[in-house]
Amino acid sequence: MALNKIVLTGGGSAGHVTVNLALIPLLQGEGWSVDYIGSENGIERELVSEVNDVTYWPIATGKLRRYLDWQNVKDPFKVIKGLWQACRIISKQKPNVVFSKGGFVSVPVVLAAWMNRVPVLIHESDLTPGLANKIAIPFATGVCTTFPETGETLPSGKSRHIGAIVRKELFAGNPKRGRDLCGFRSGKPVLMVMGGSLGARRINEAVREALPELLQQFQIVHLCGKNGLDESISLPGYKQFPFVGEELPDLLAMTDVAVSRAGSNSIFEFHAVRVPMLLIPLPKGQSRGDQLLNAESFRKAGYCEVLQEEELGAGELVKRVSELYSKRDSYKANMERHAGSDSLTELYKWLLEIKKRSLK
Repeated sequence: MALNKIVLTGGGSAGHVTVNLALIPLLQGEGWSVDYIGSENGIERELVSEVNDVTYWPIATGKLRRYLDWQNVKDPFKVIKGLWQACRIISKQKPNVVFSKGGFVSVPVVLAAWMNRVPVLIHESDLTPGLANKIAIPFATGVCTTFPETGETLPSGKSRHIGAIVRKELFAGNPKRGRDLCGFRSGKPVLMVMGGSLGARRINEAVREALPELLQQFQIVHLCGKNGLDESISLPGYKQFPFVGEELPDLLAMTDVAVSRAGSNSIFEFHAVRVPMLLIPLPKGQSRGDQLLNAESFRKAGYCEVLQEEELGAGELVKRVSELYSKRDSYKANMERHAGSDSLTELYKWLLEIKKRSLK
């Protein structure tokens, strides 16, 4: 029986799972028993099911909305059911600590851990906490922050800036494998377009409208998101994927510049492998504004250029991507100067501290 036991949680989008996926190999290598509590049908179940020796526990979950919707009537009952399920799992598994990456499914898990007197460590990717983490933070032992500014908004002494958690396999990409996968040739620059795991309709439309001009300068790998594939387009130098997993390191290794939404996990992965970015953050009306803050922080640091969605069009996209490529060396140099520390190791050290304190 493993002496160290941990329950991981987080879901709803790939960004709420990738940190957990980066942490699992380290935990298992140190002899930890790992369980994962996620939703019944979320992307986390699909991603975690591919990991060996991790038991996945599905629970009911409801979305926490800031707006009026008839689903708001039903979802509190789903949350209550999920809380009851999470309580039973945690009571049975008796973990030393719970680690939460956020997302709606994490709220009942964090509450269940608190009710069972199990310490909780939360990871906040964005510059400001989302609604789920805002609810969960009062019940947590500590909060890991990705942006240094985030600690200013959290209770004193509860947070620790550790930076972005990036999977180690991201650095093992091979550009030739990436080009072979896409049917690209060497010698012509590659543009990656990433809208997030769920895609970005406006970005997809603008990129496809701009293909005739973009393809004159770039080969394009387009991660268009679930349901974003357009099979009617078949052009040399243009390759679409709805979603990629283990292929991502090879695709990043061949990439010269990227167009992306401004979700924290994606932009820090680009930063880690020194890919200059044109960020198109979700506007305020479609989000709580976190991507706007993420993008502005990166712009000020000199890692990217920012294009607001209201200004997005085929002509403007071509112009801004061309400008980004011409200045790519400057952006790479800025990212190199701010390489950061080994965040994964720092996170693991904090988990050990919390575990040891809980045993006293």
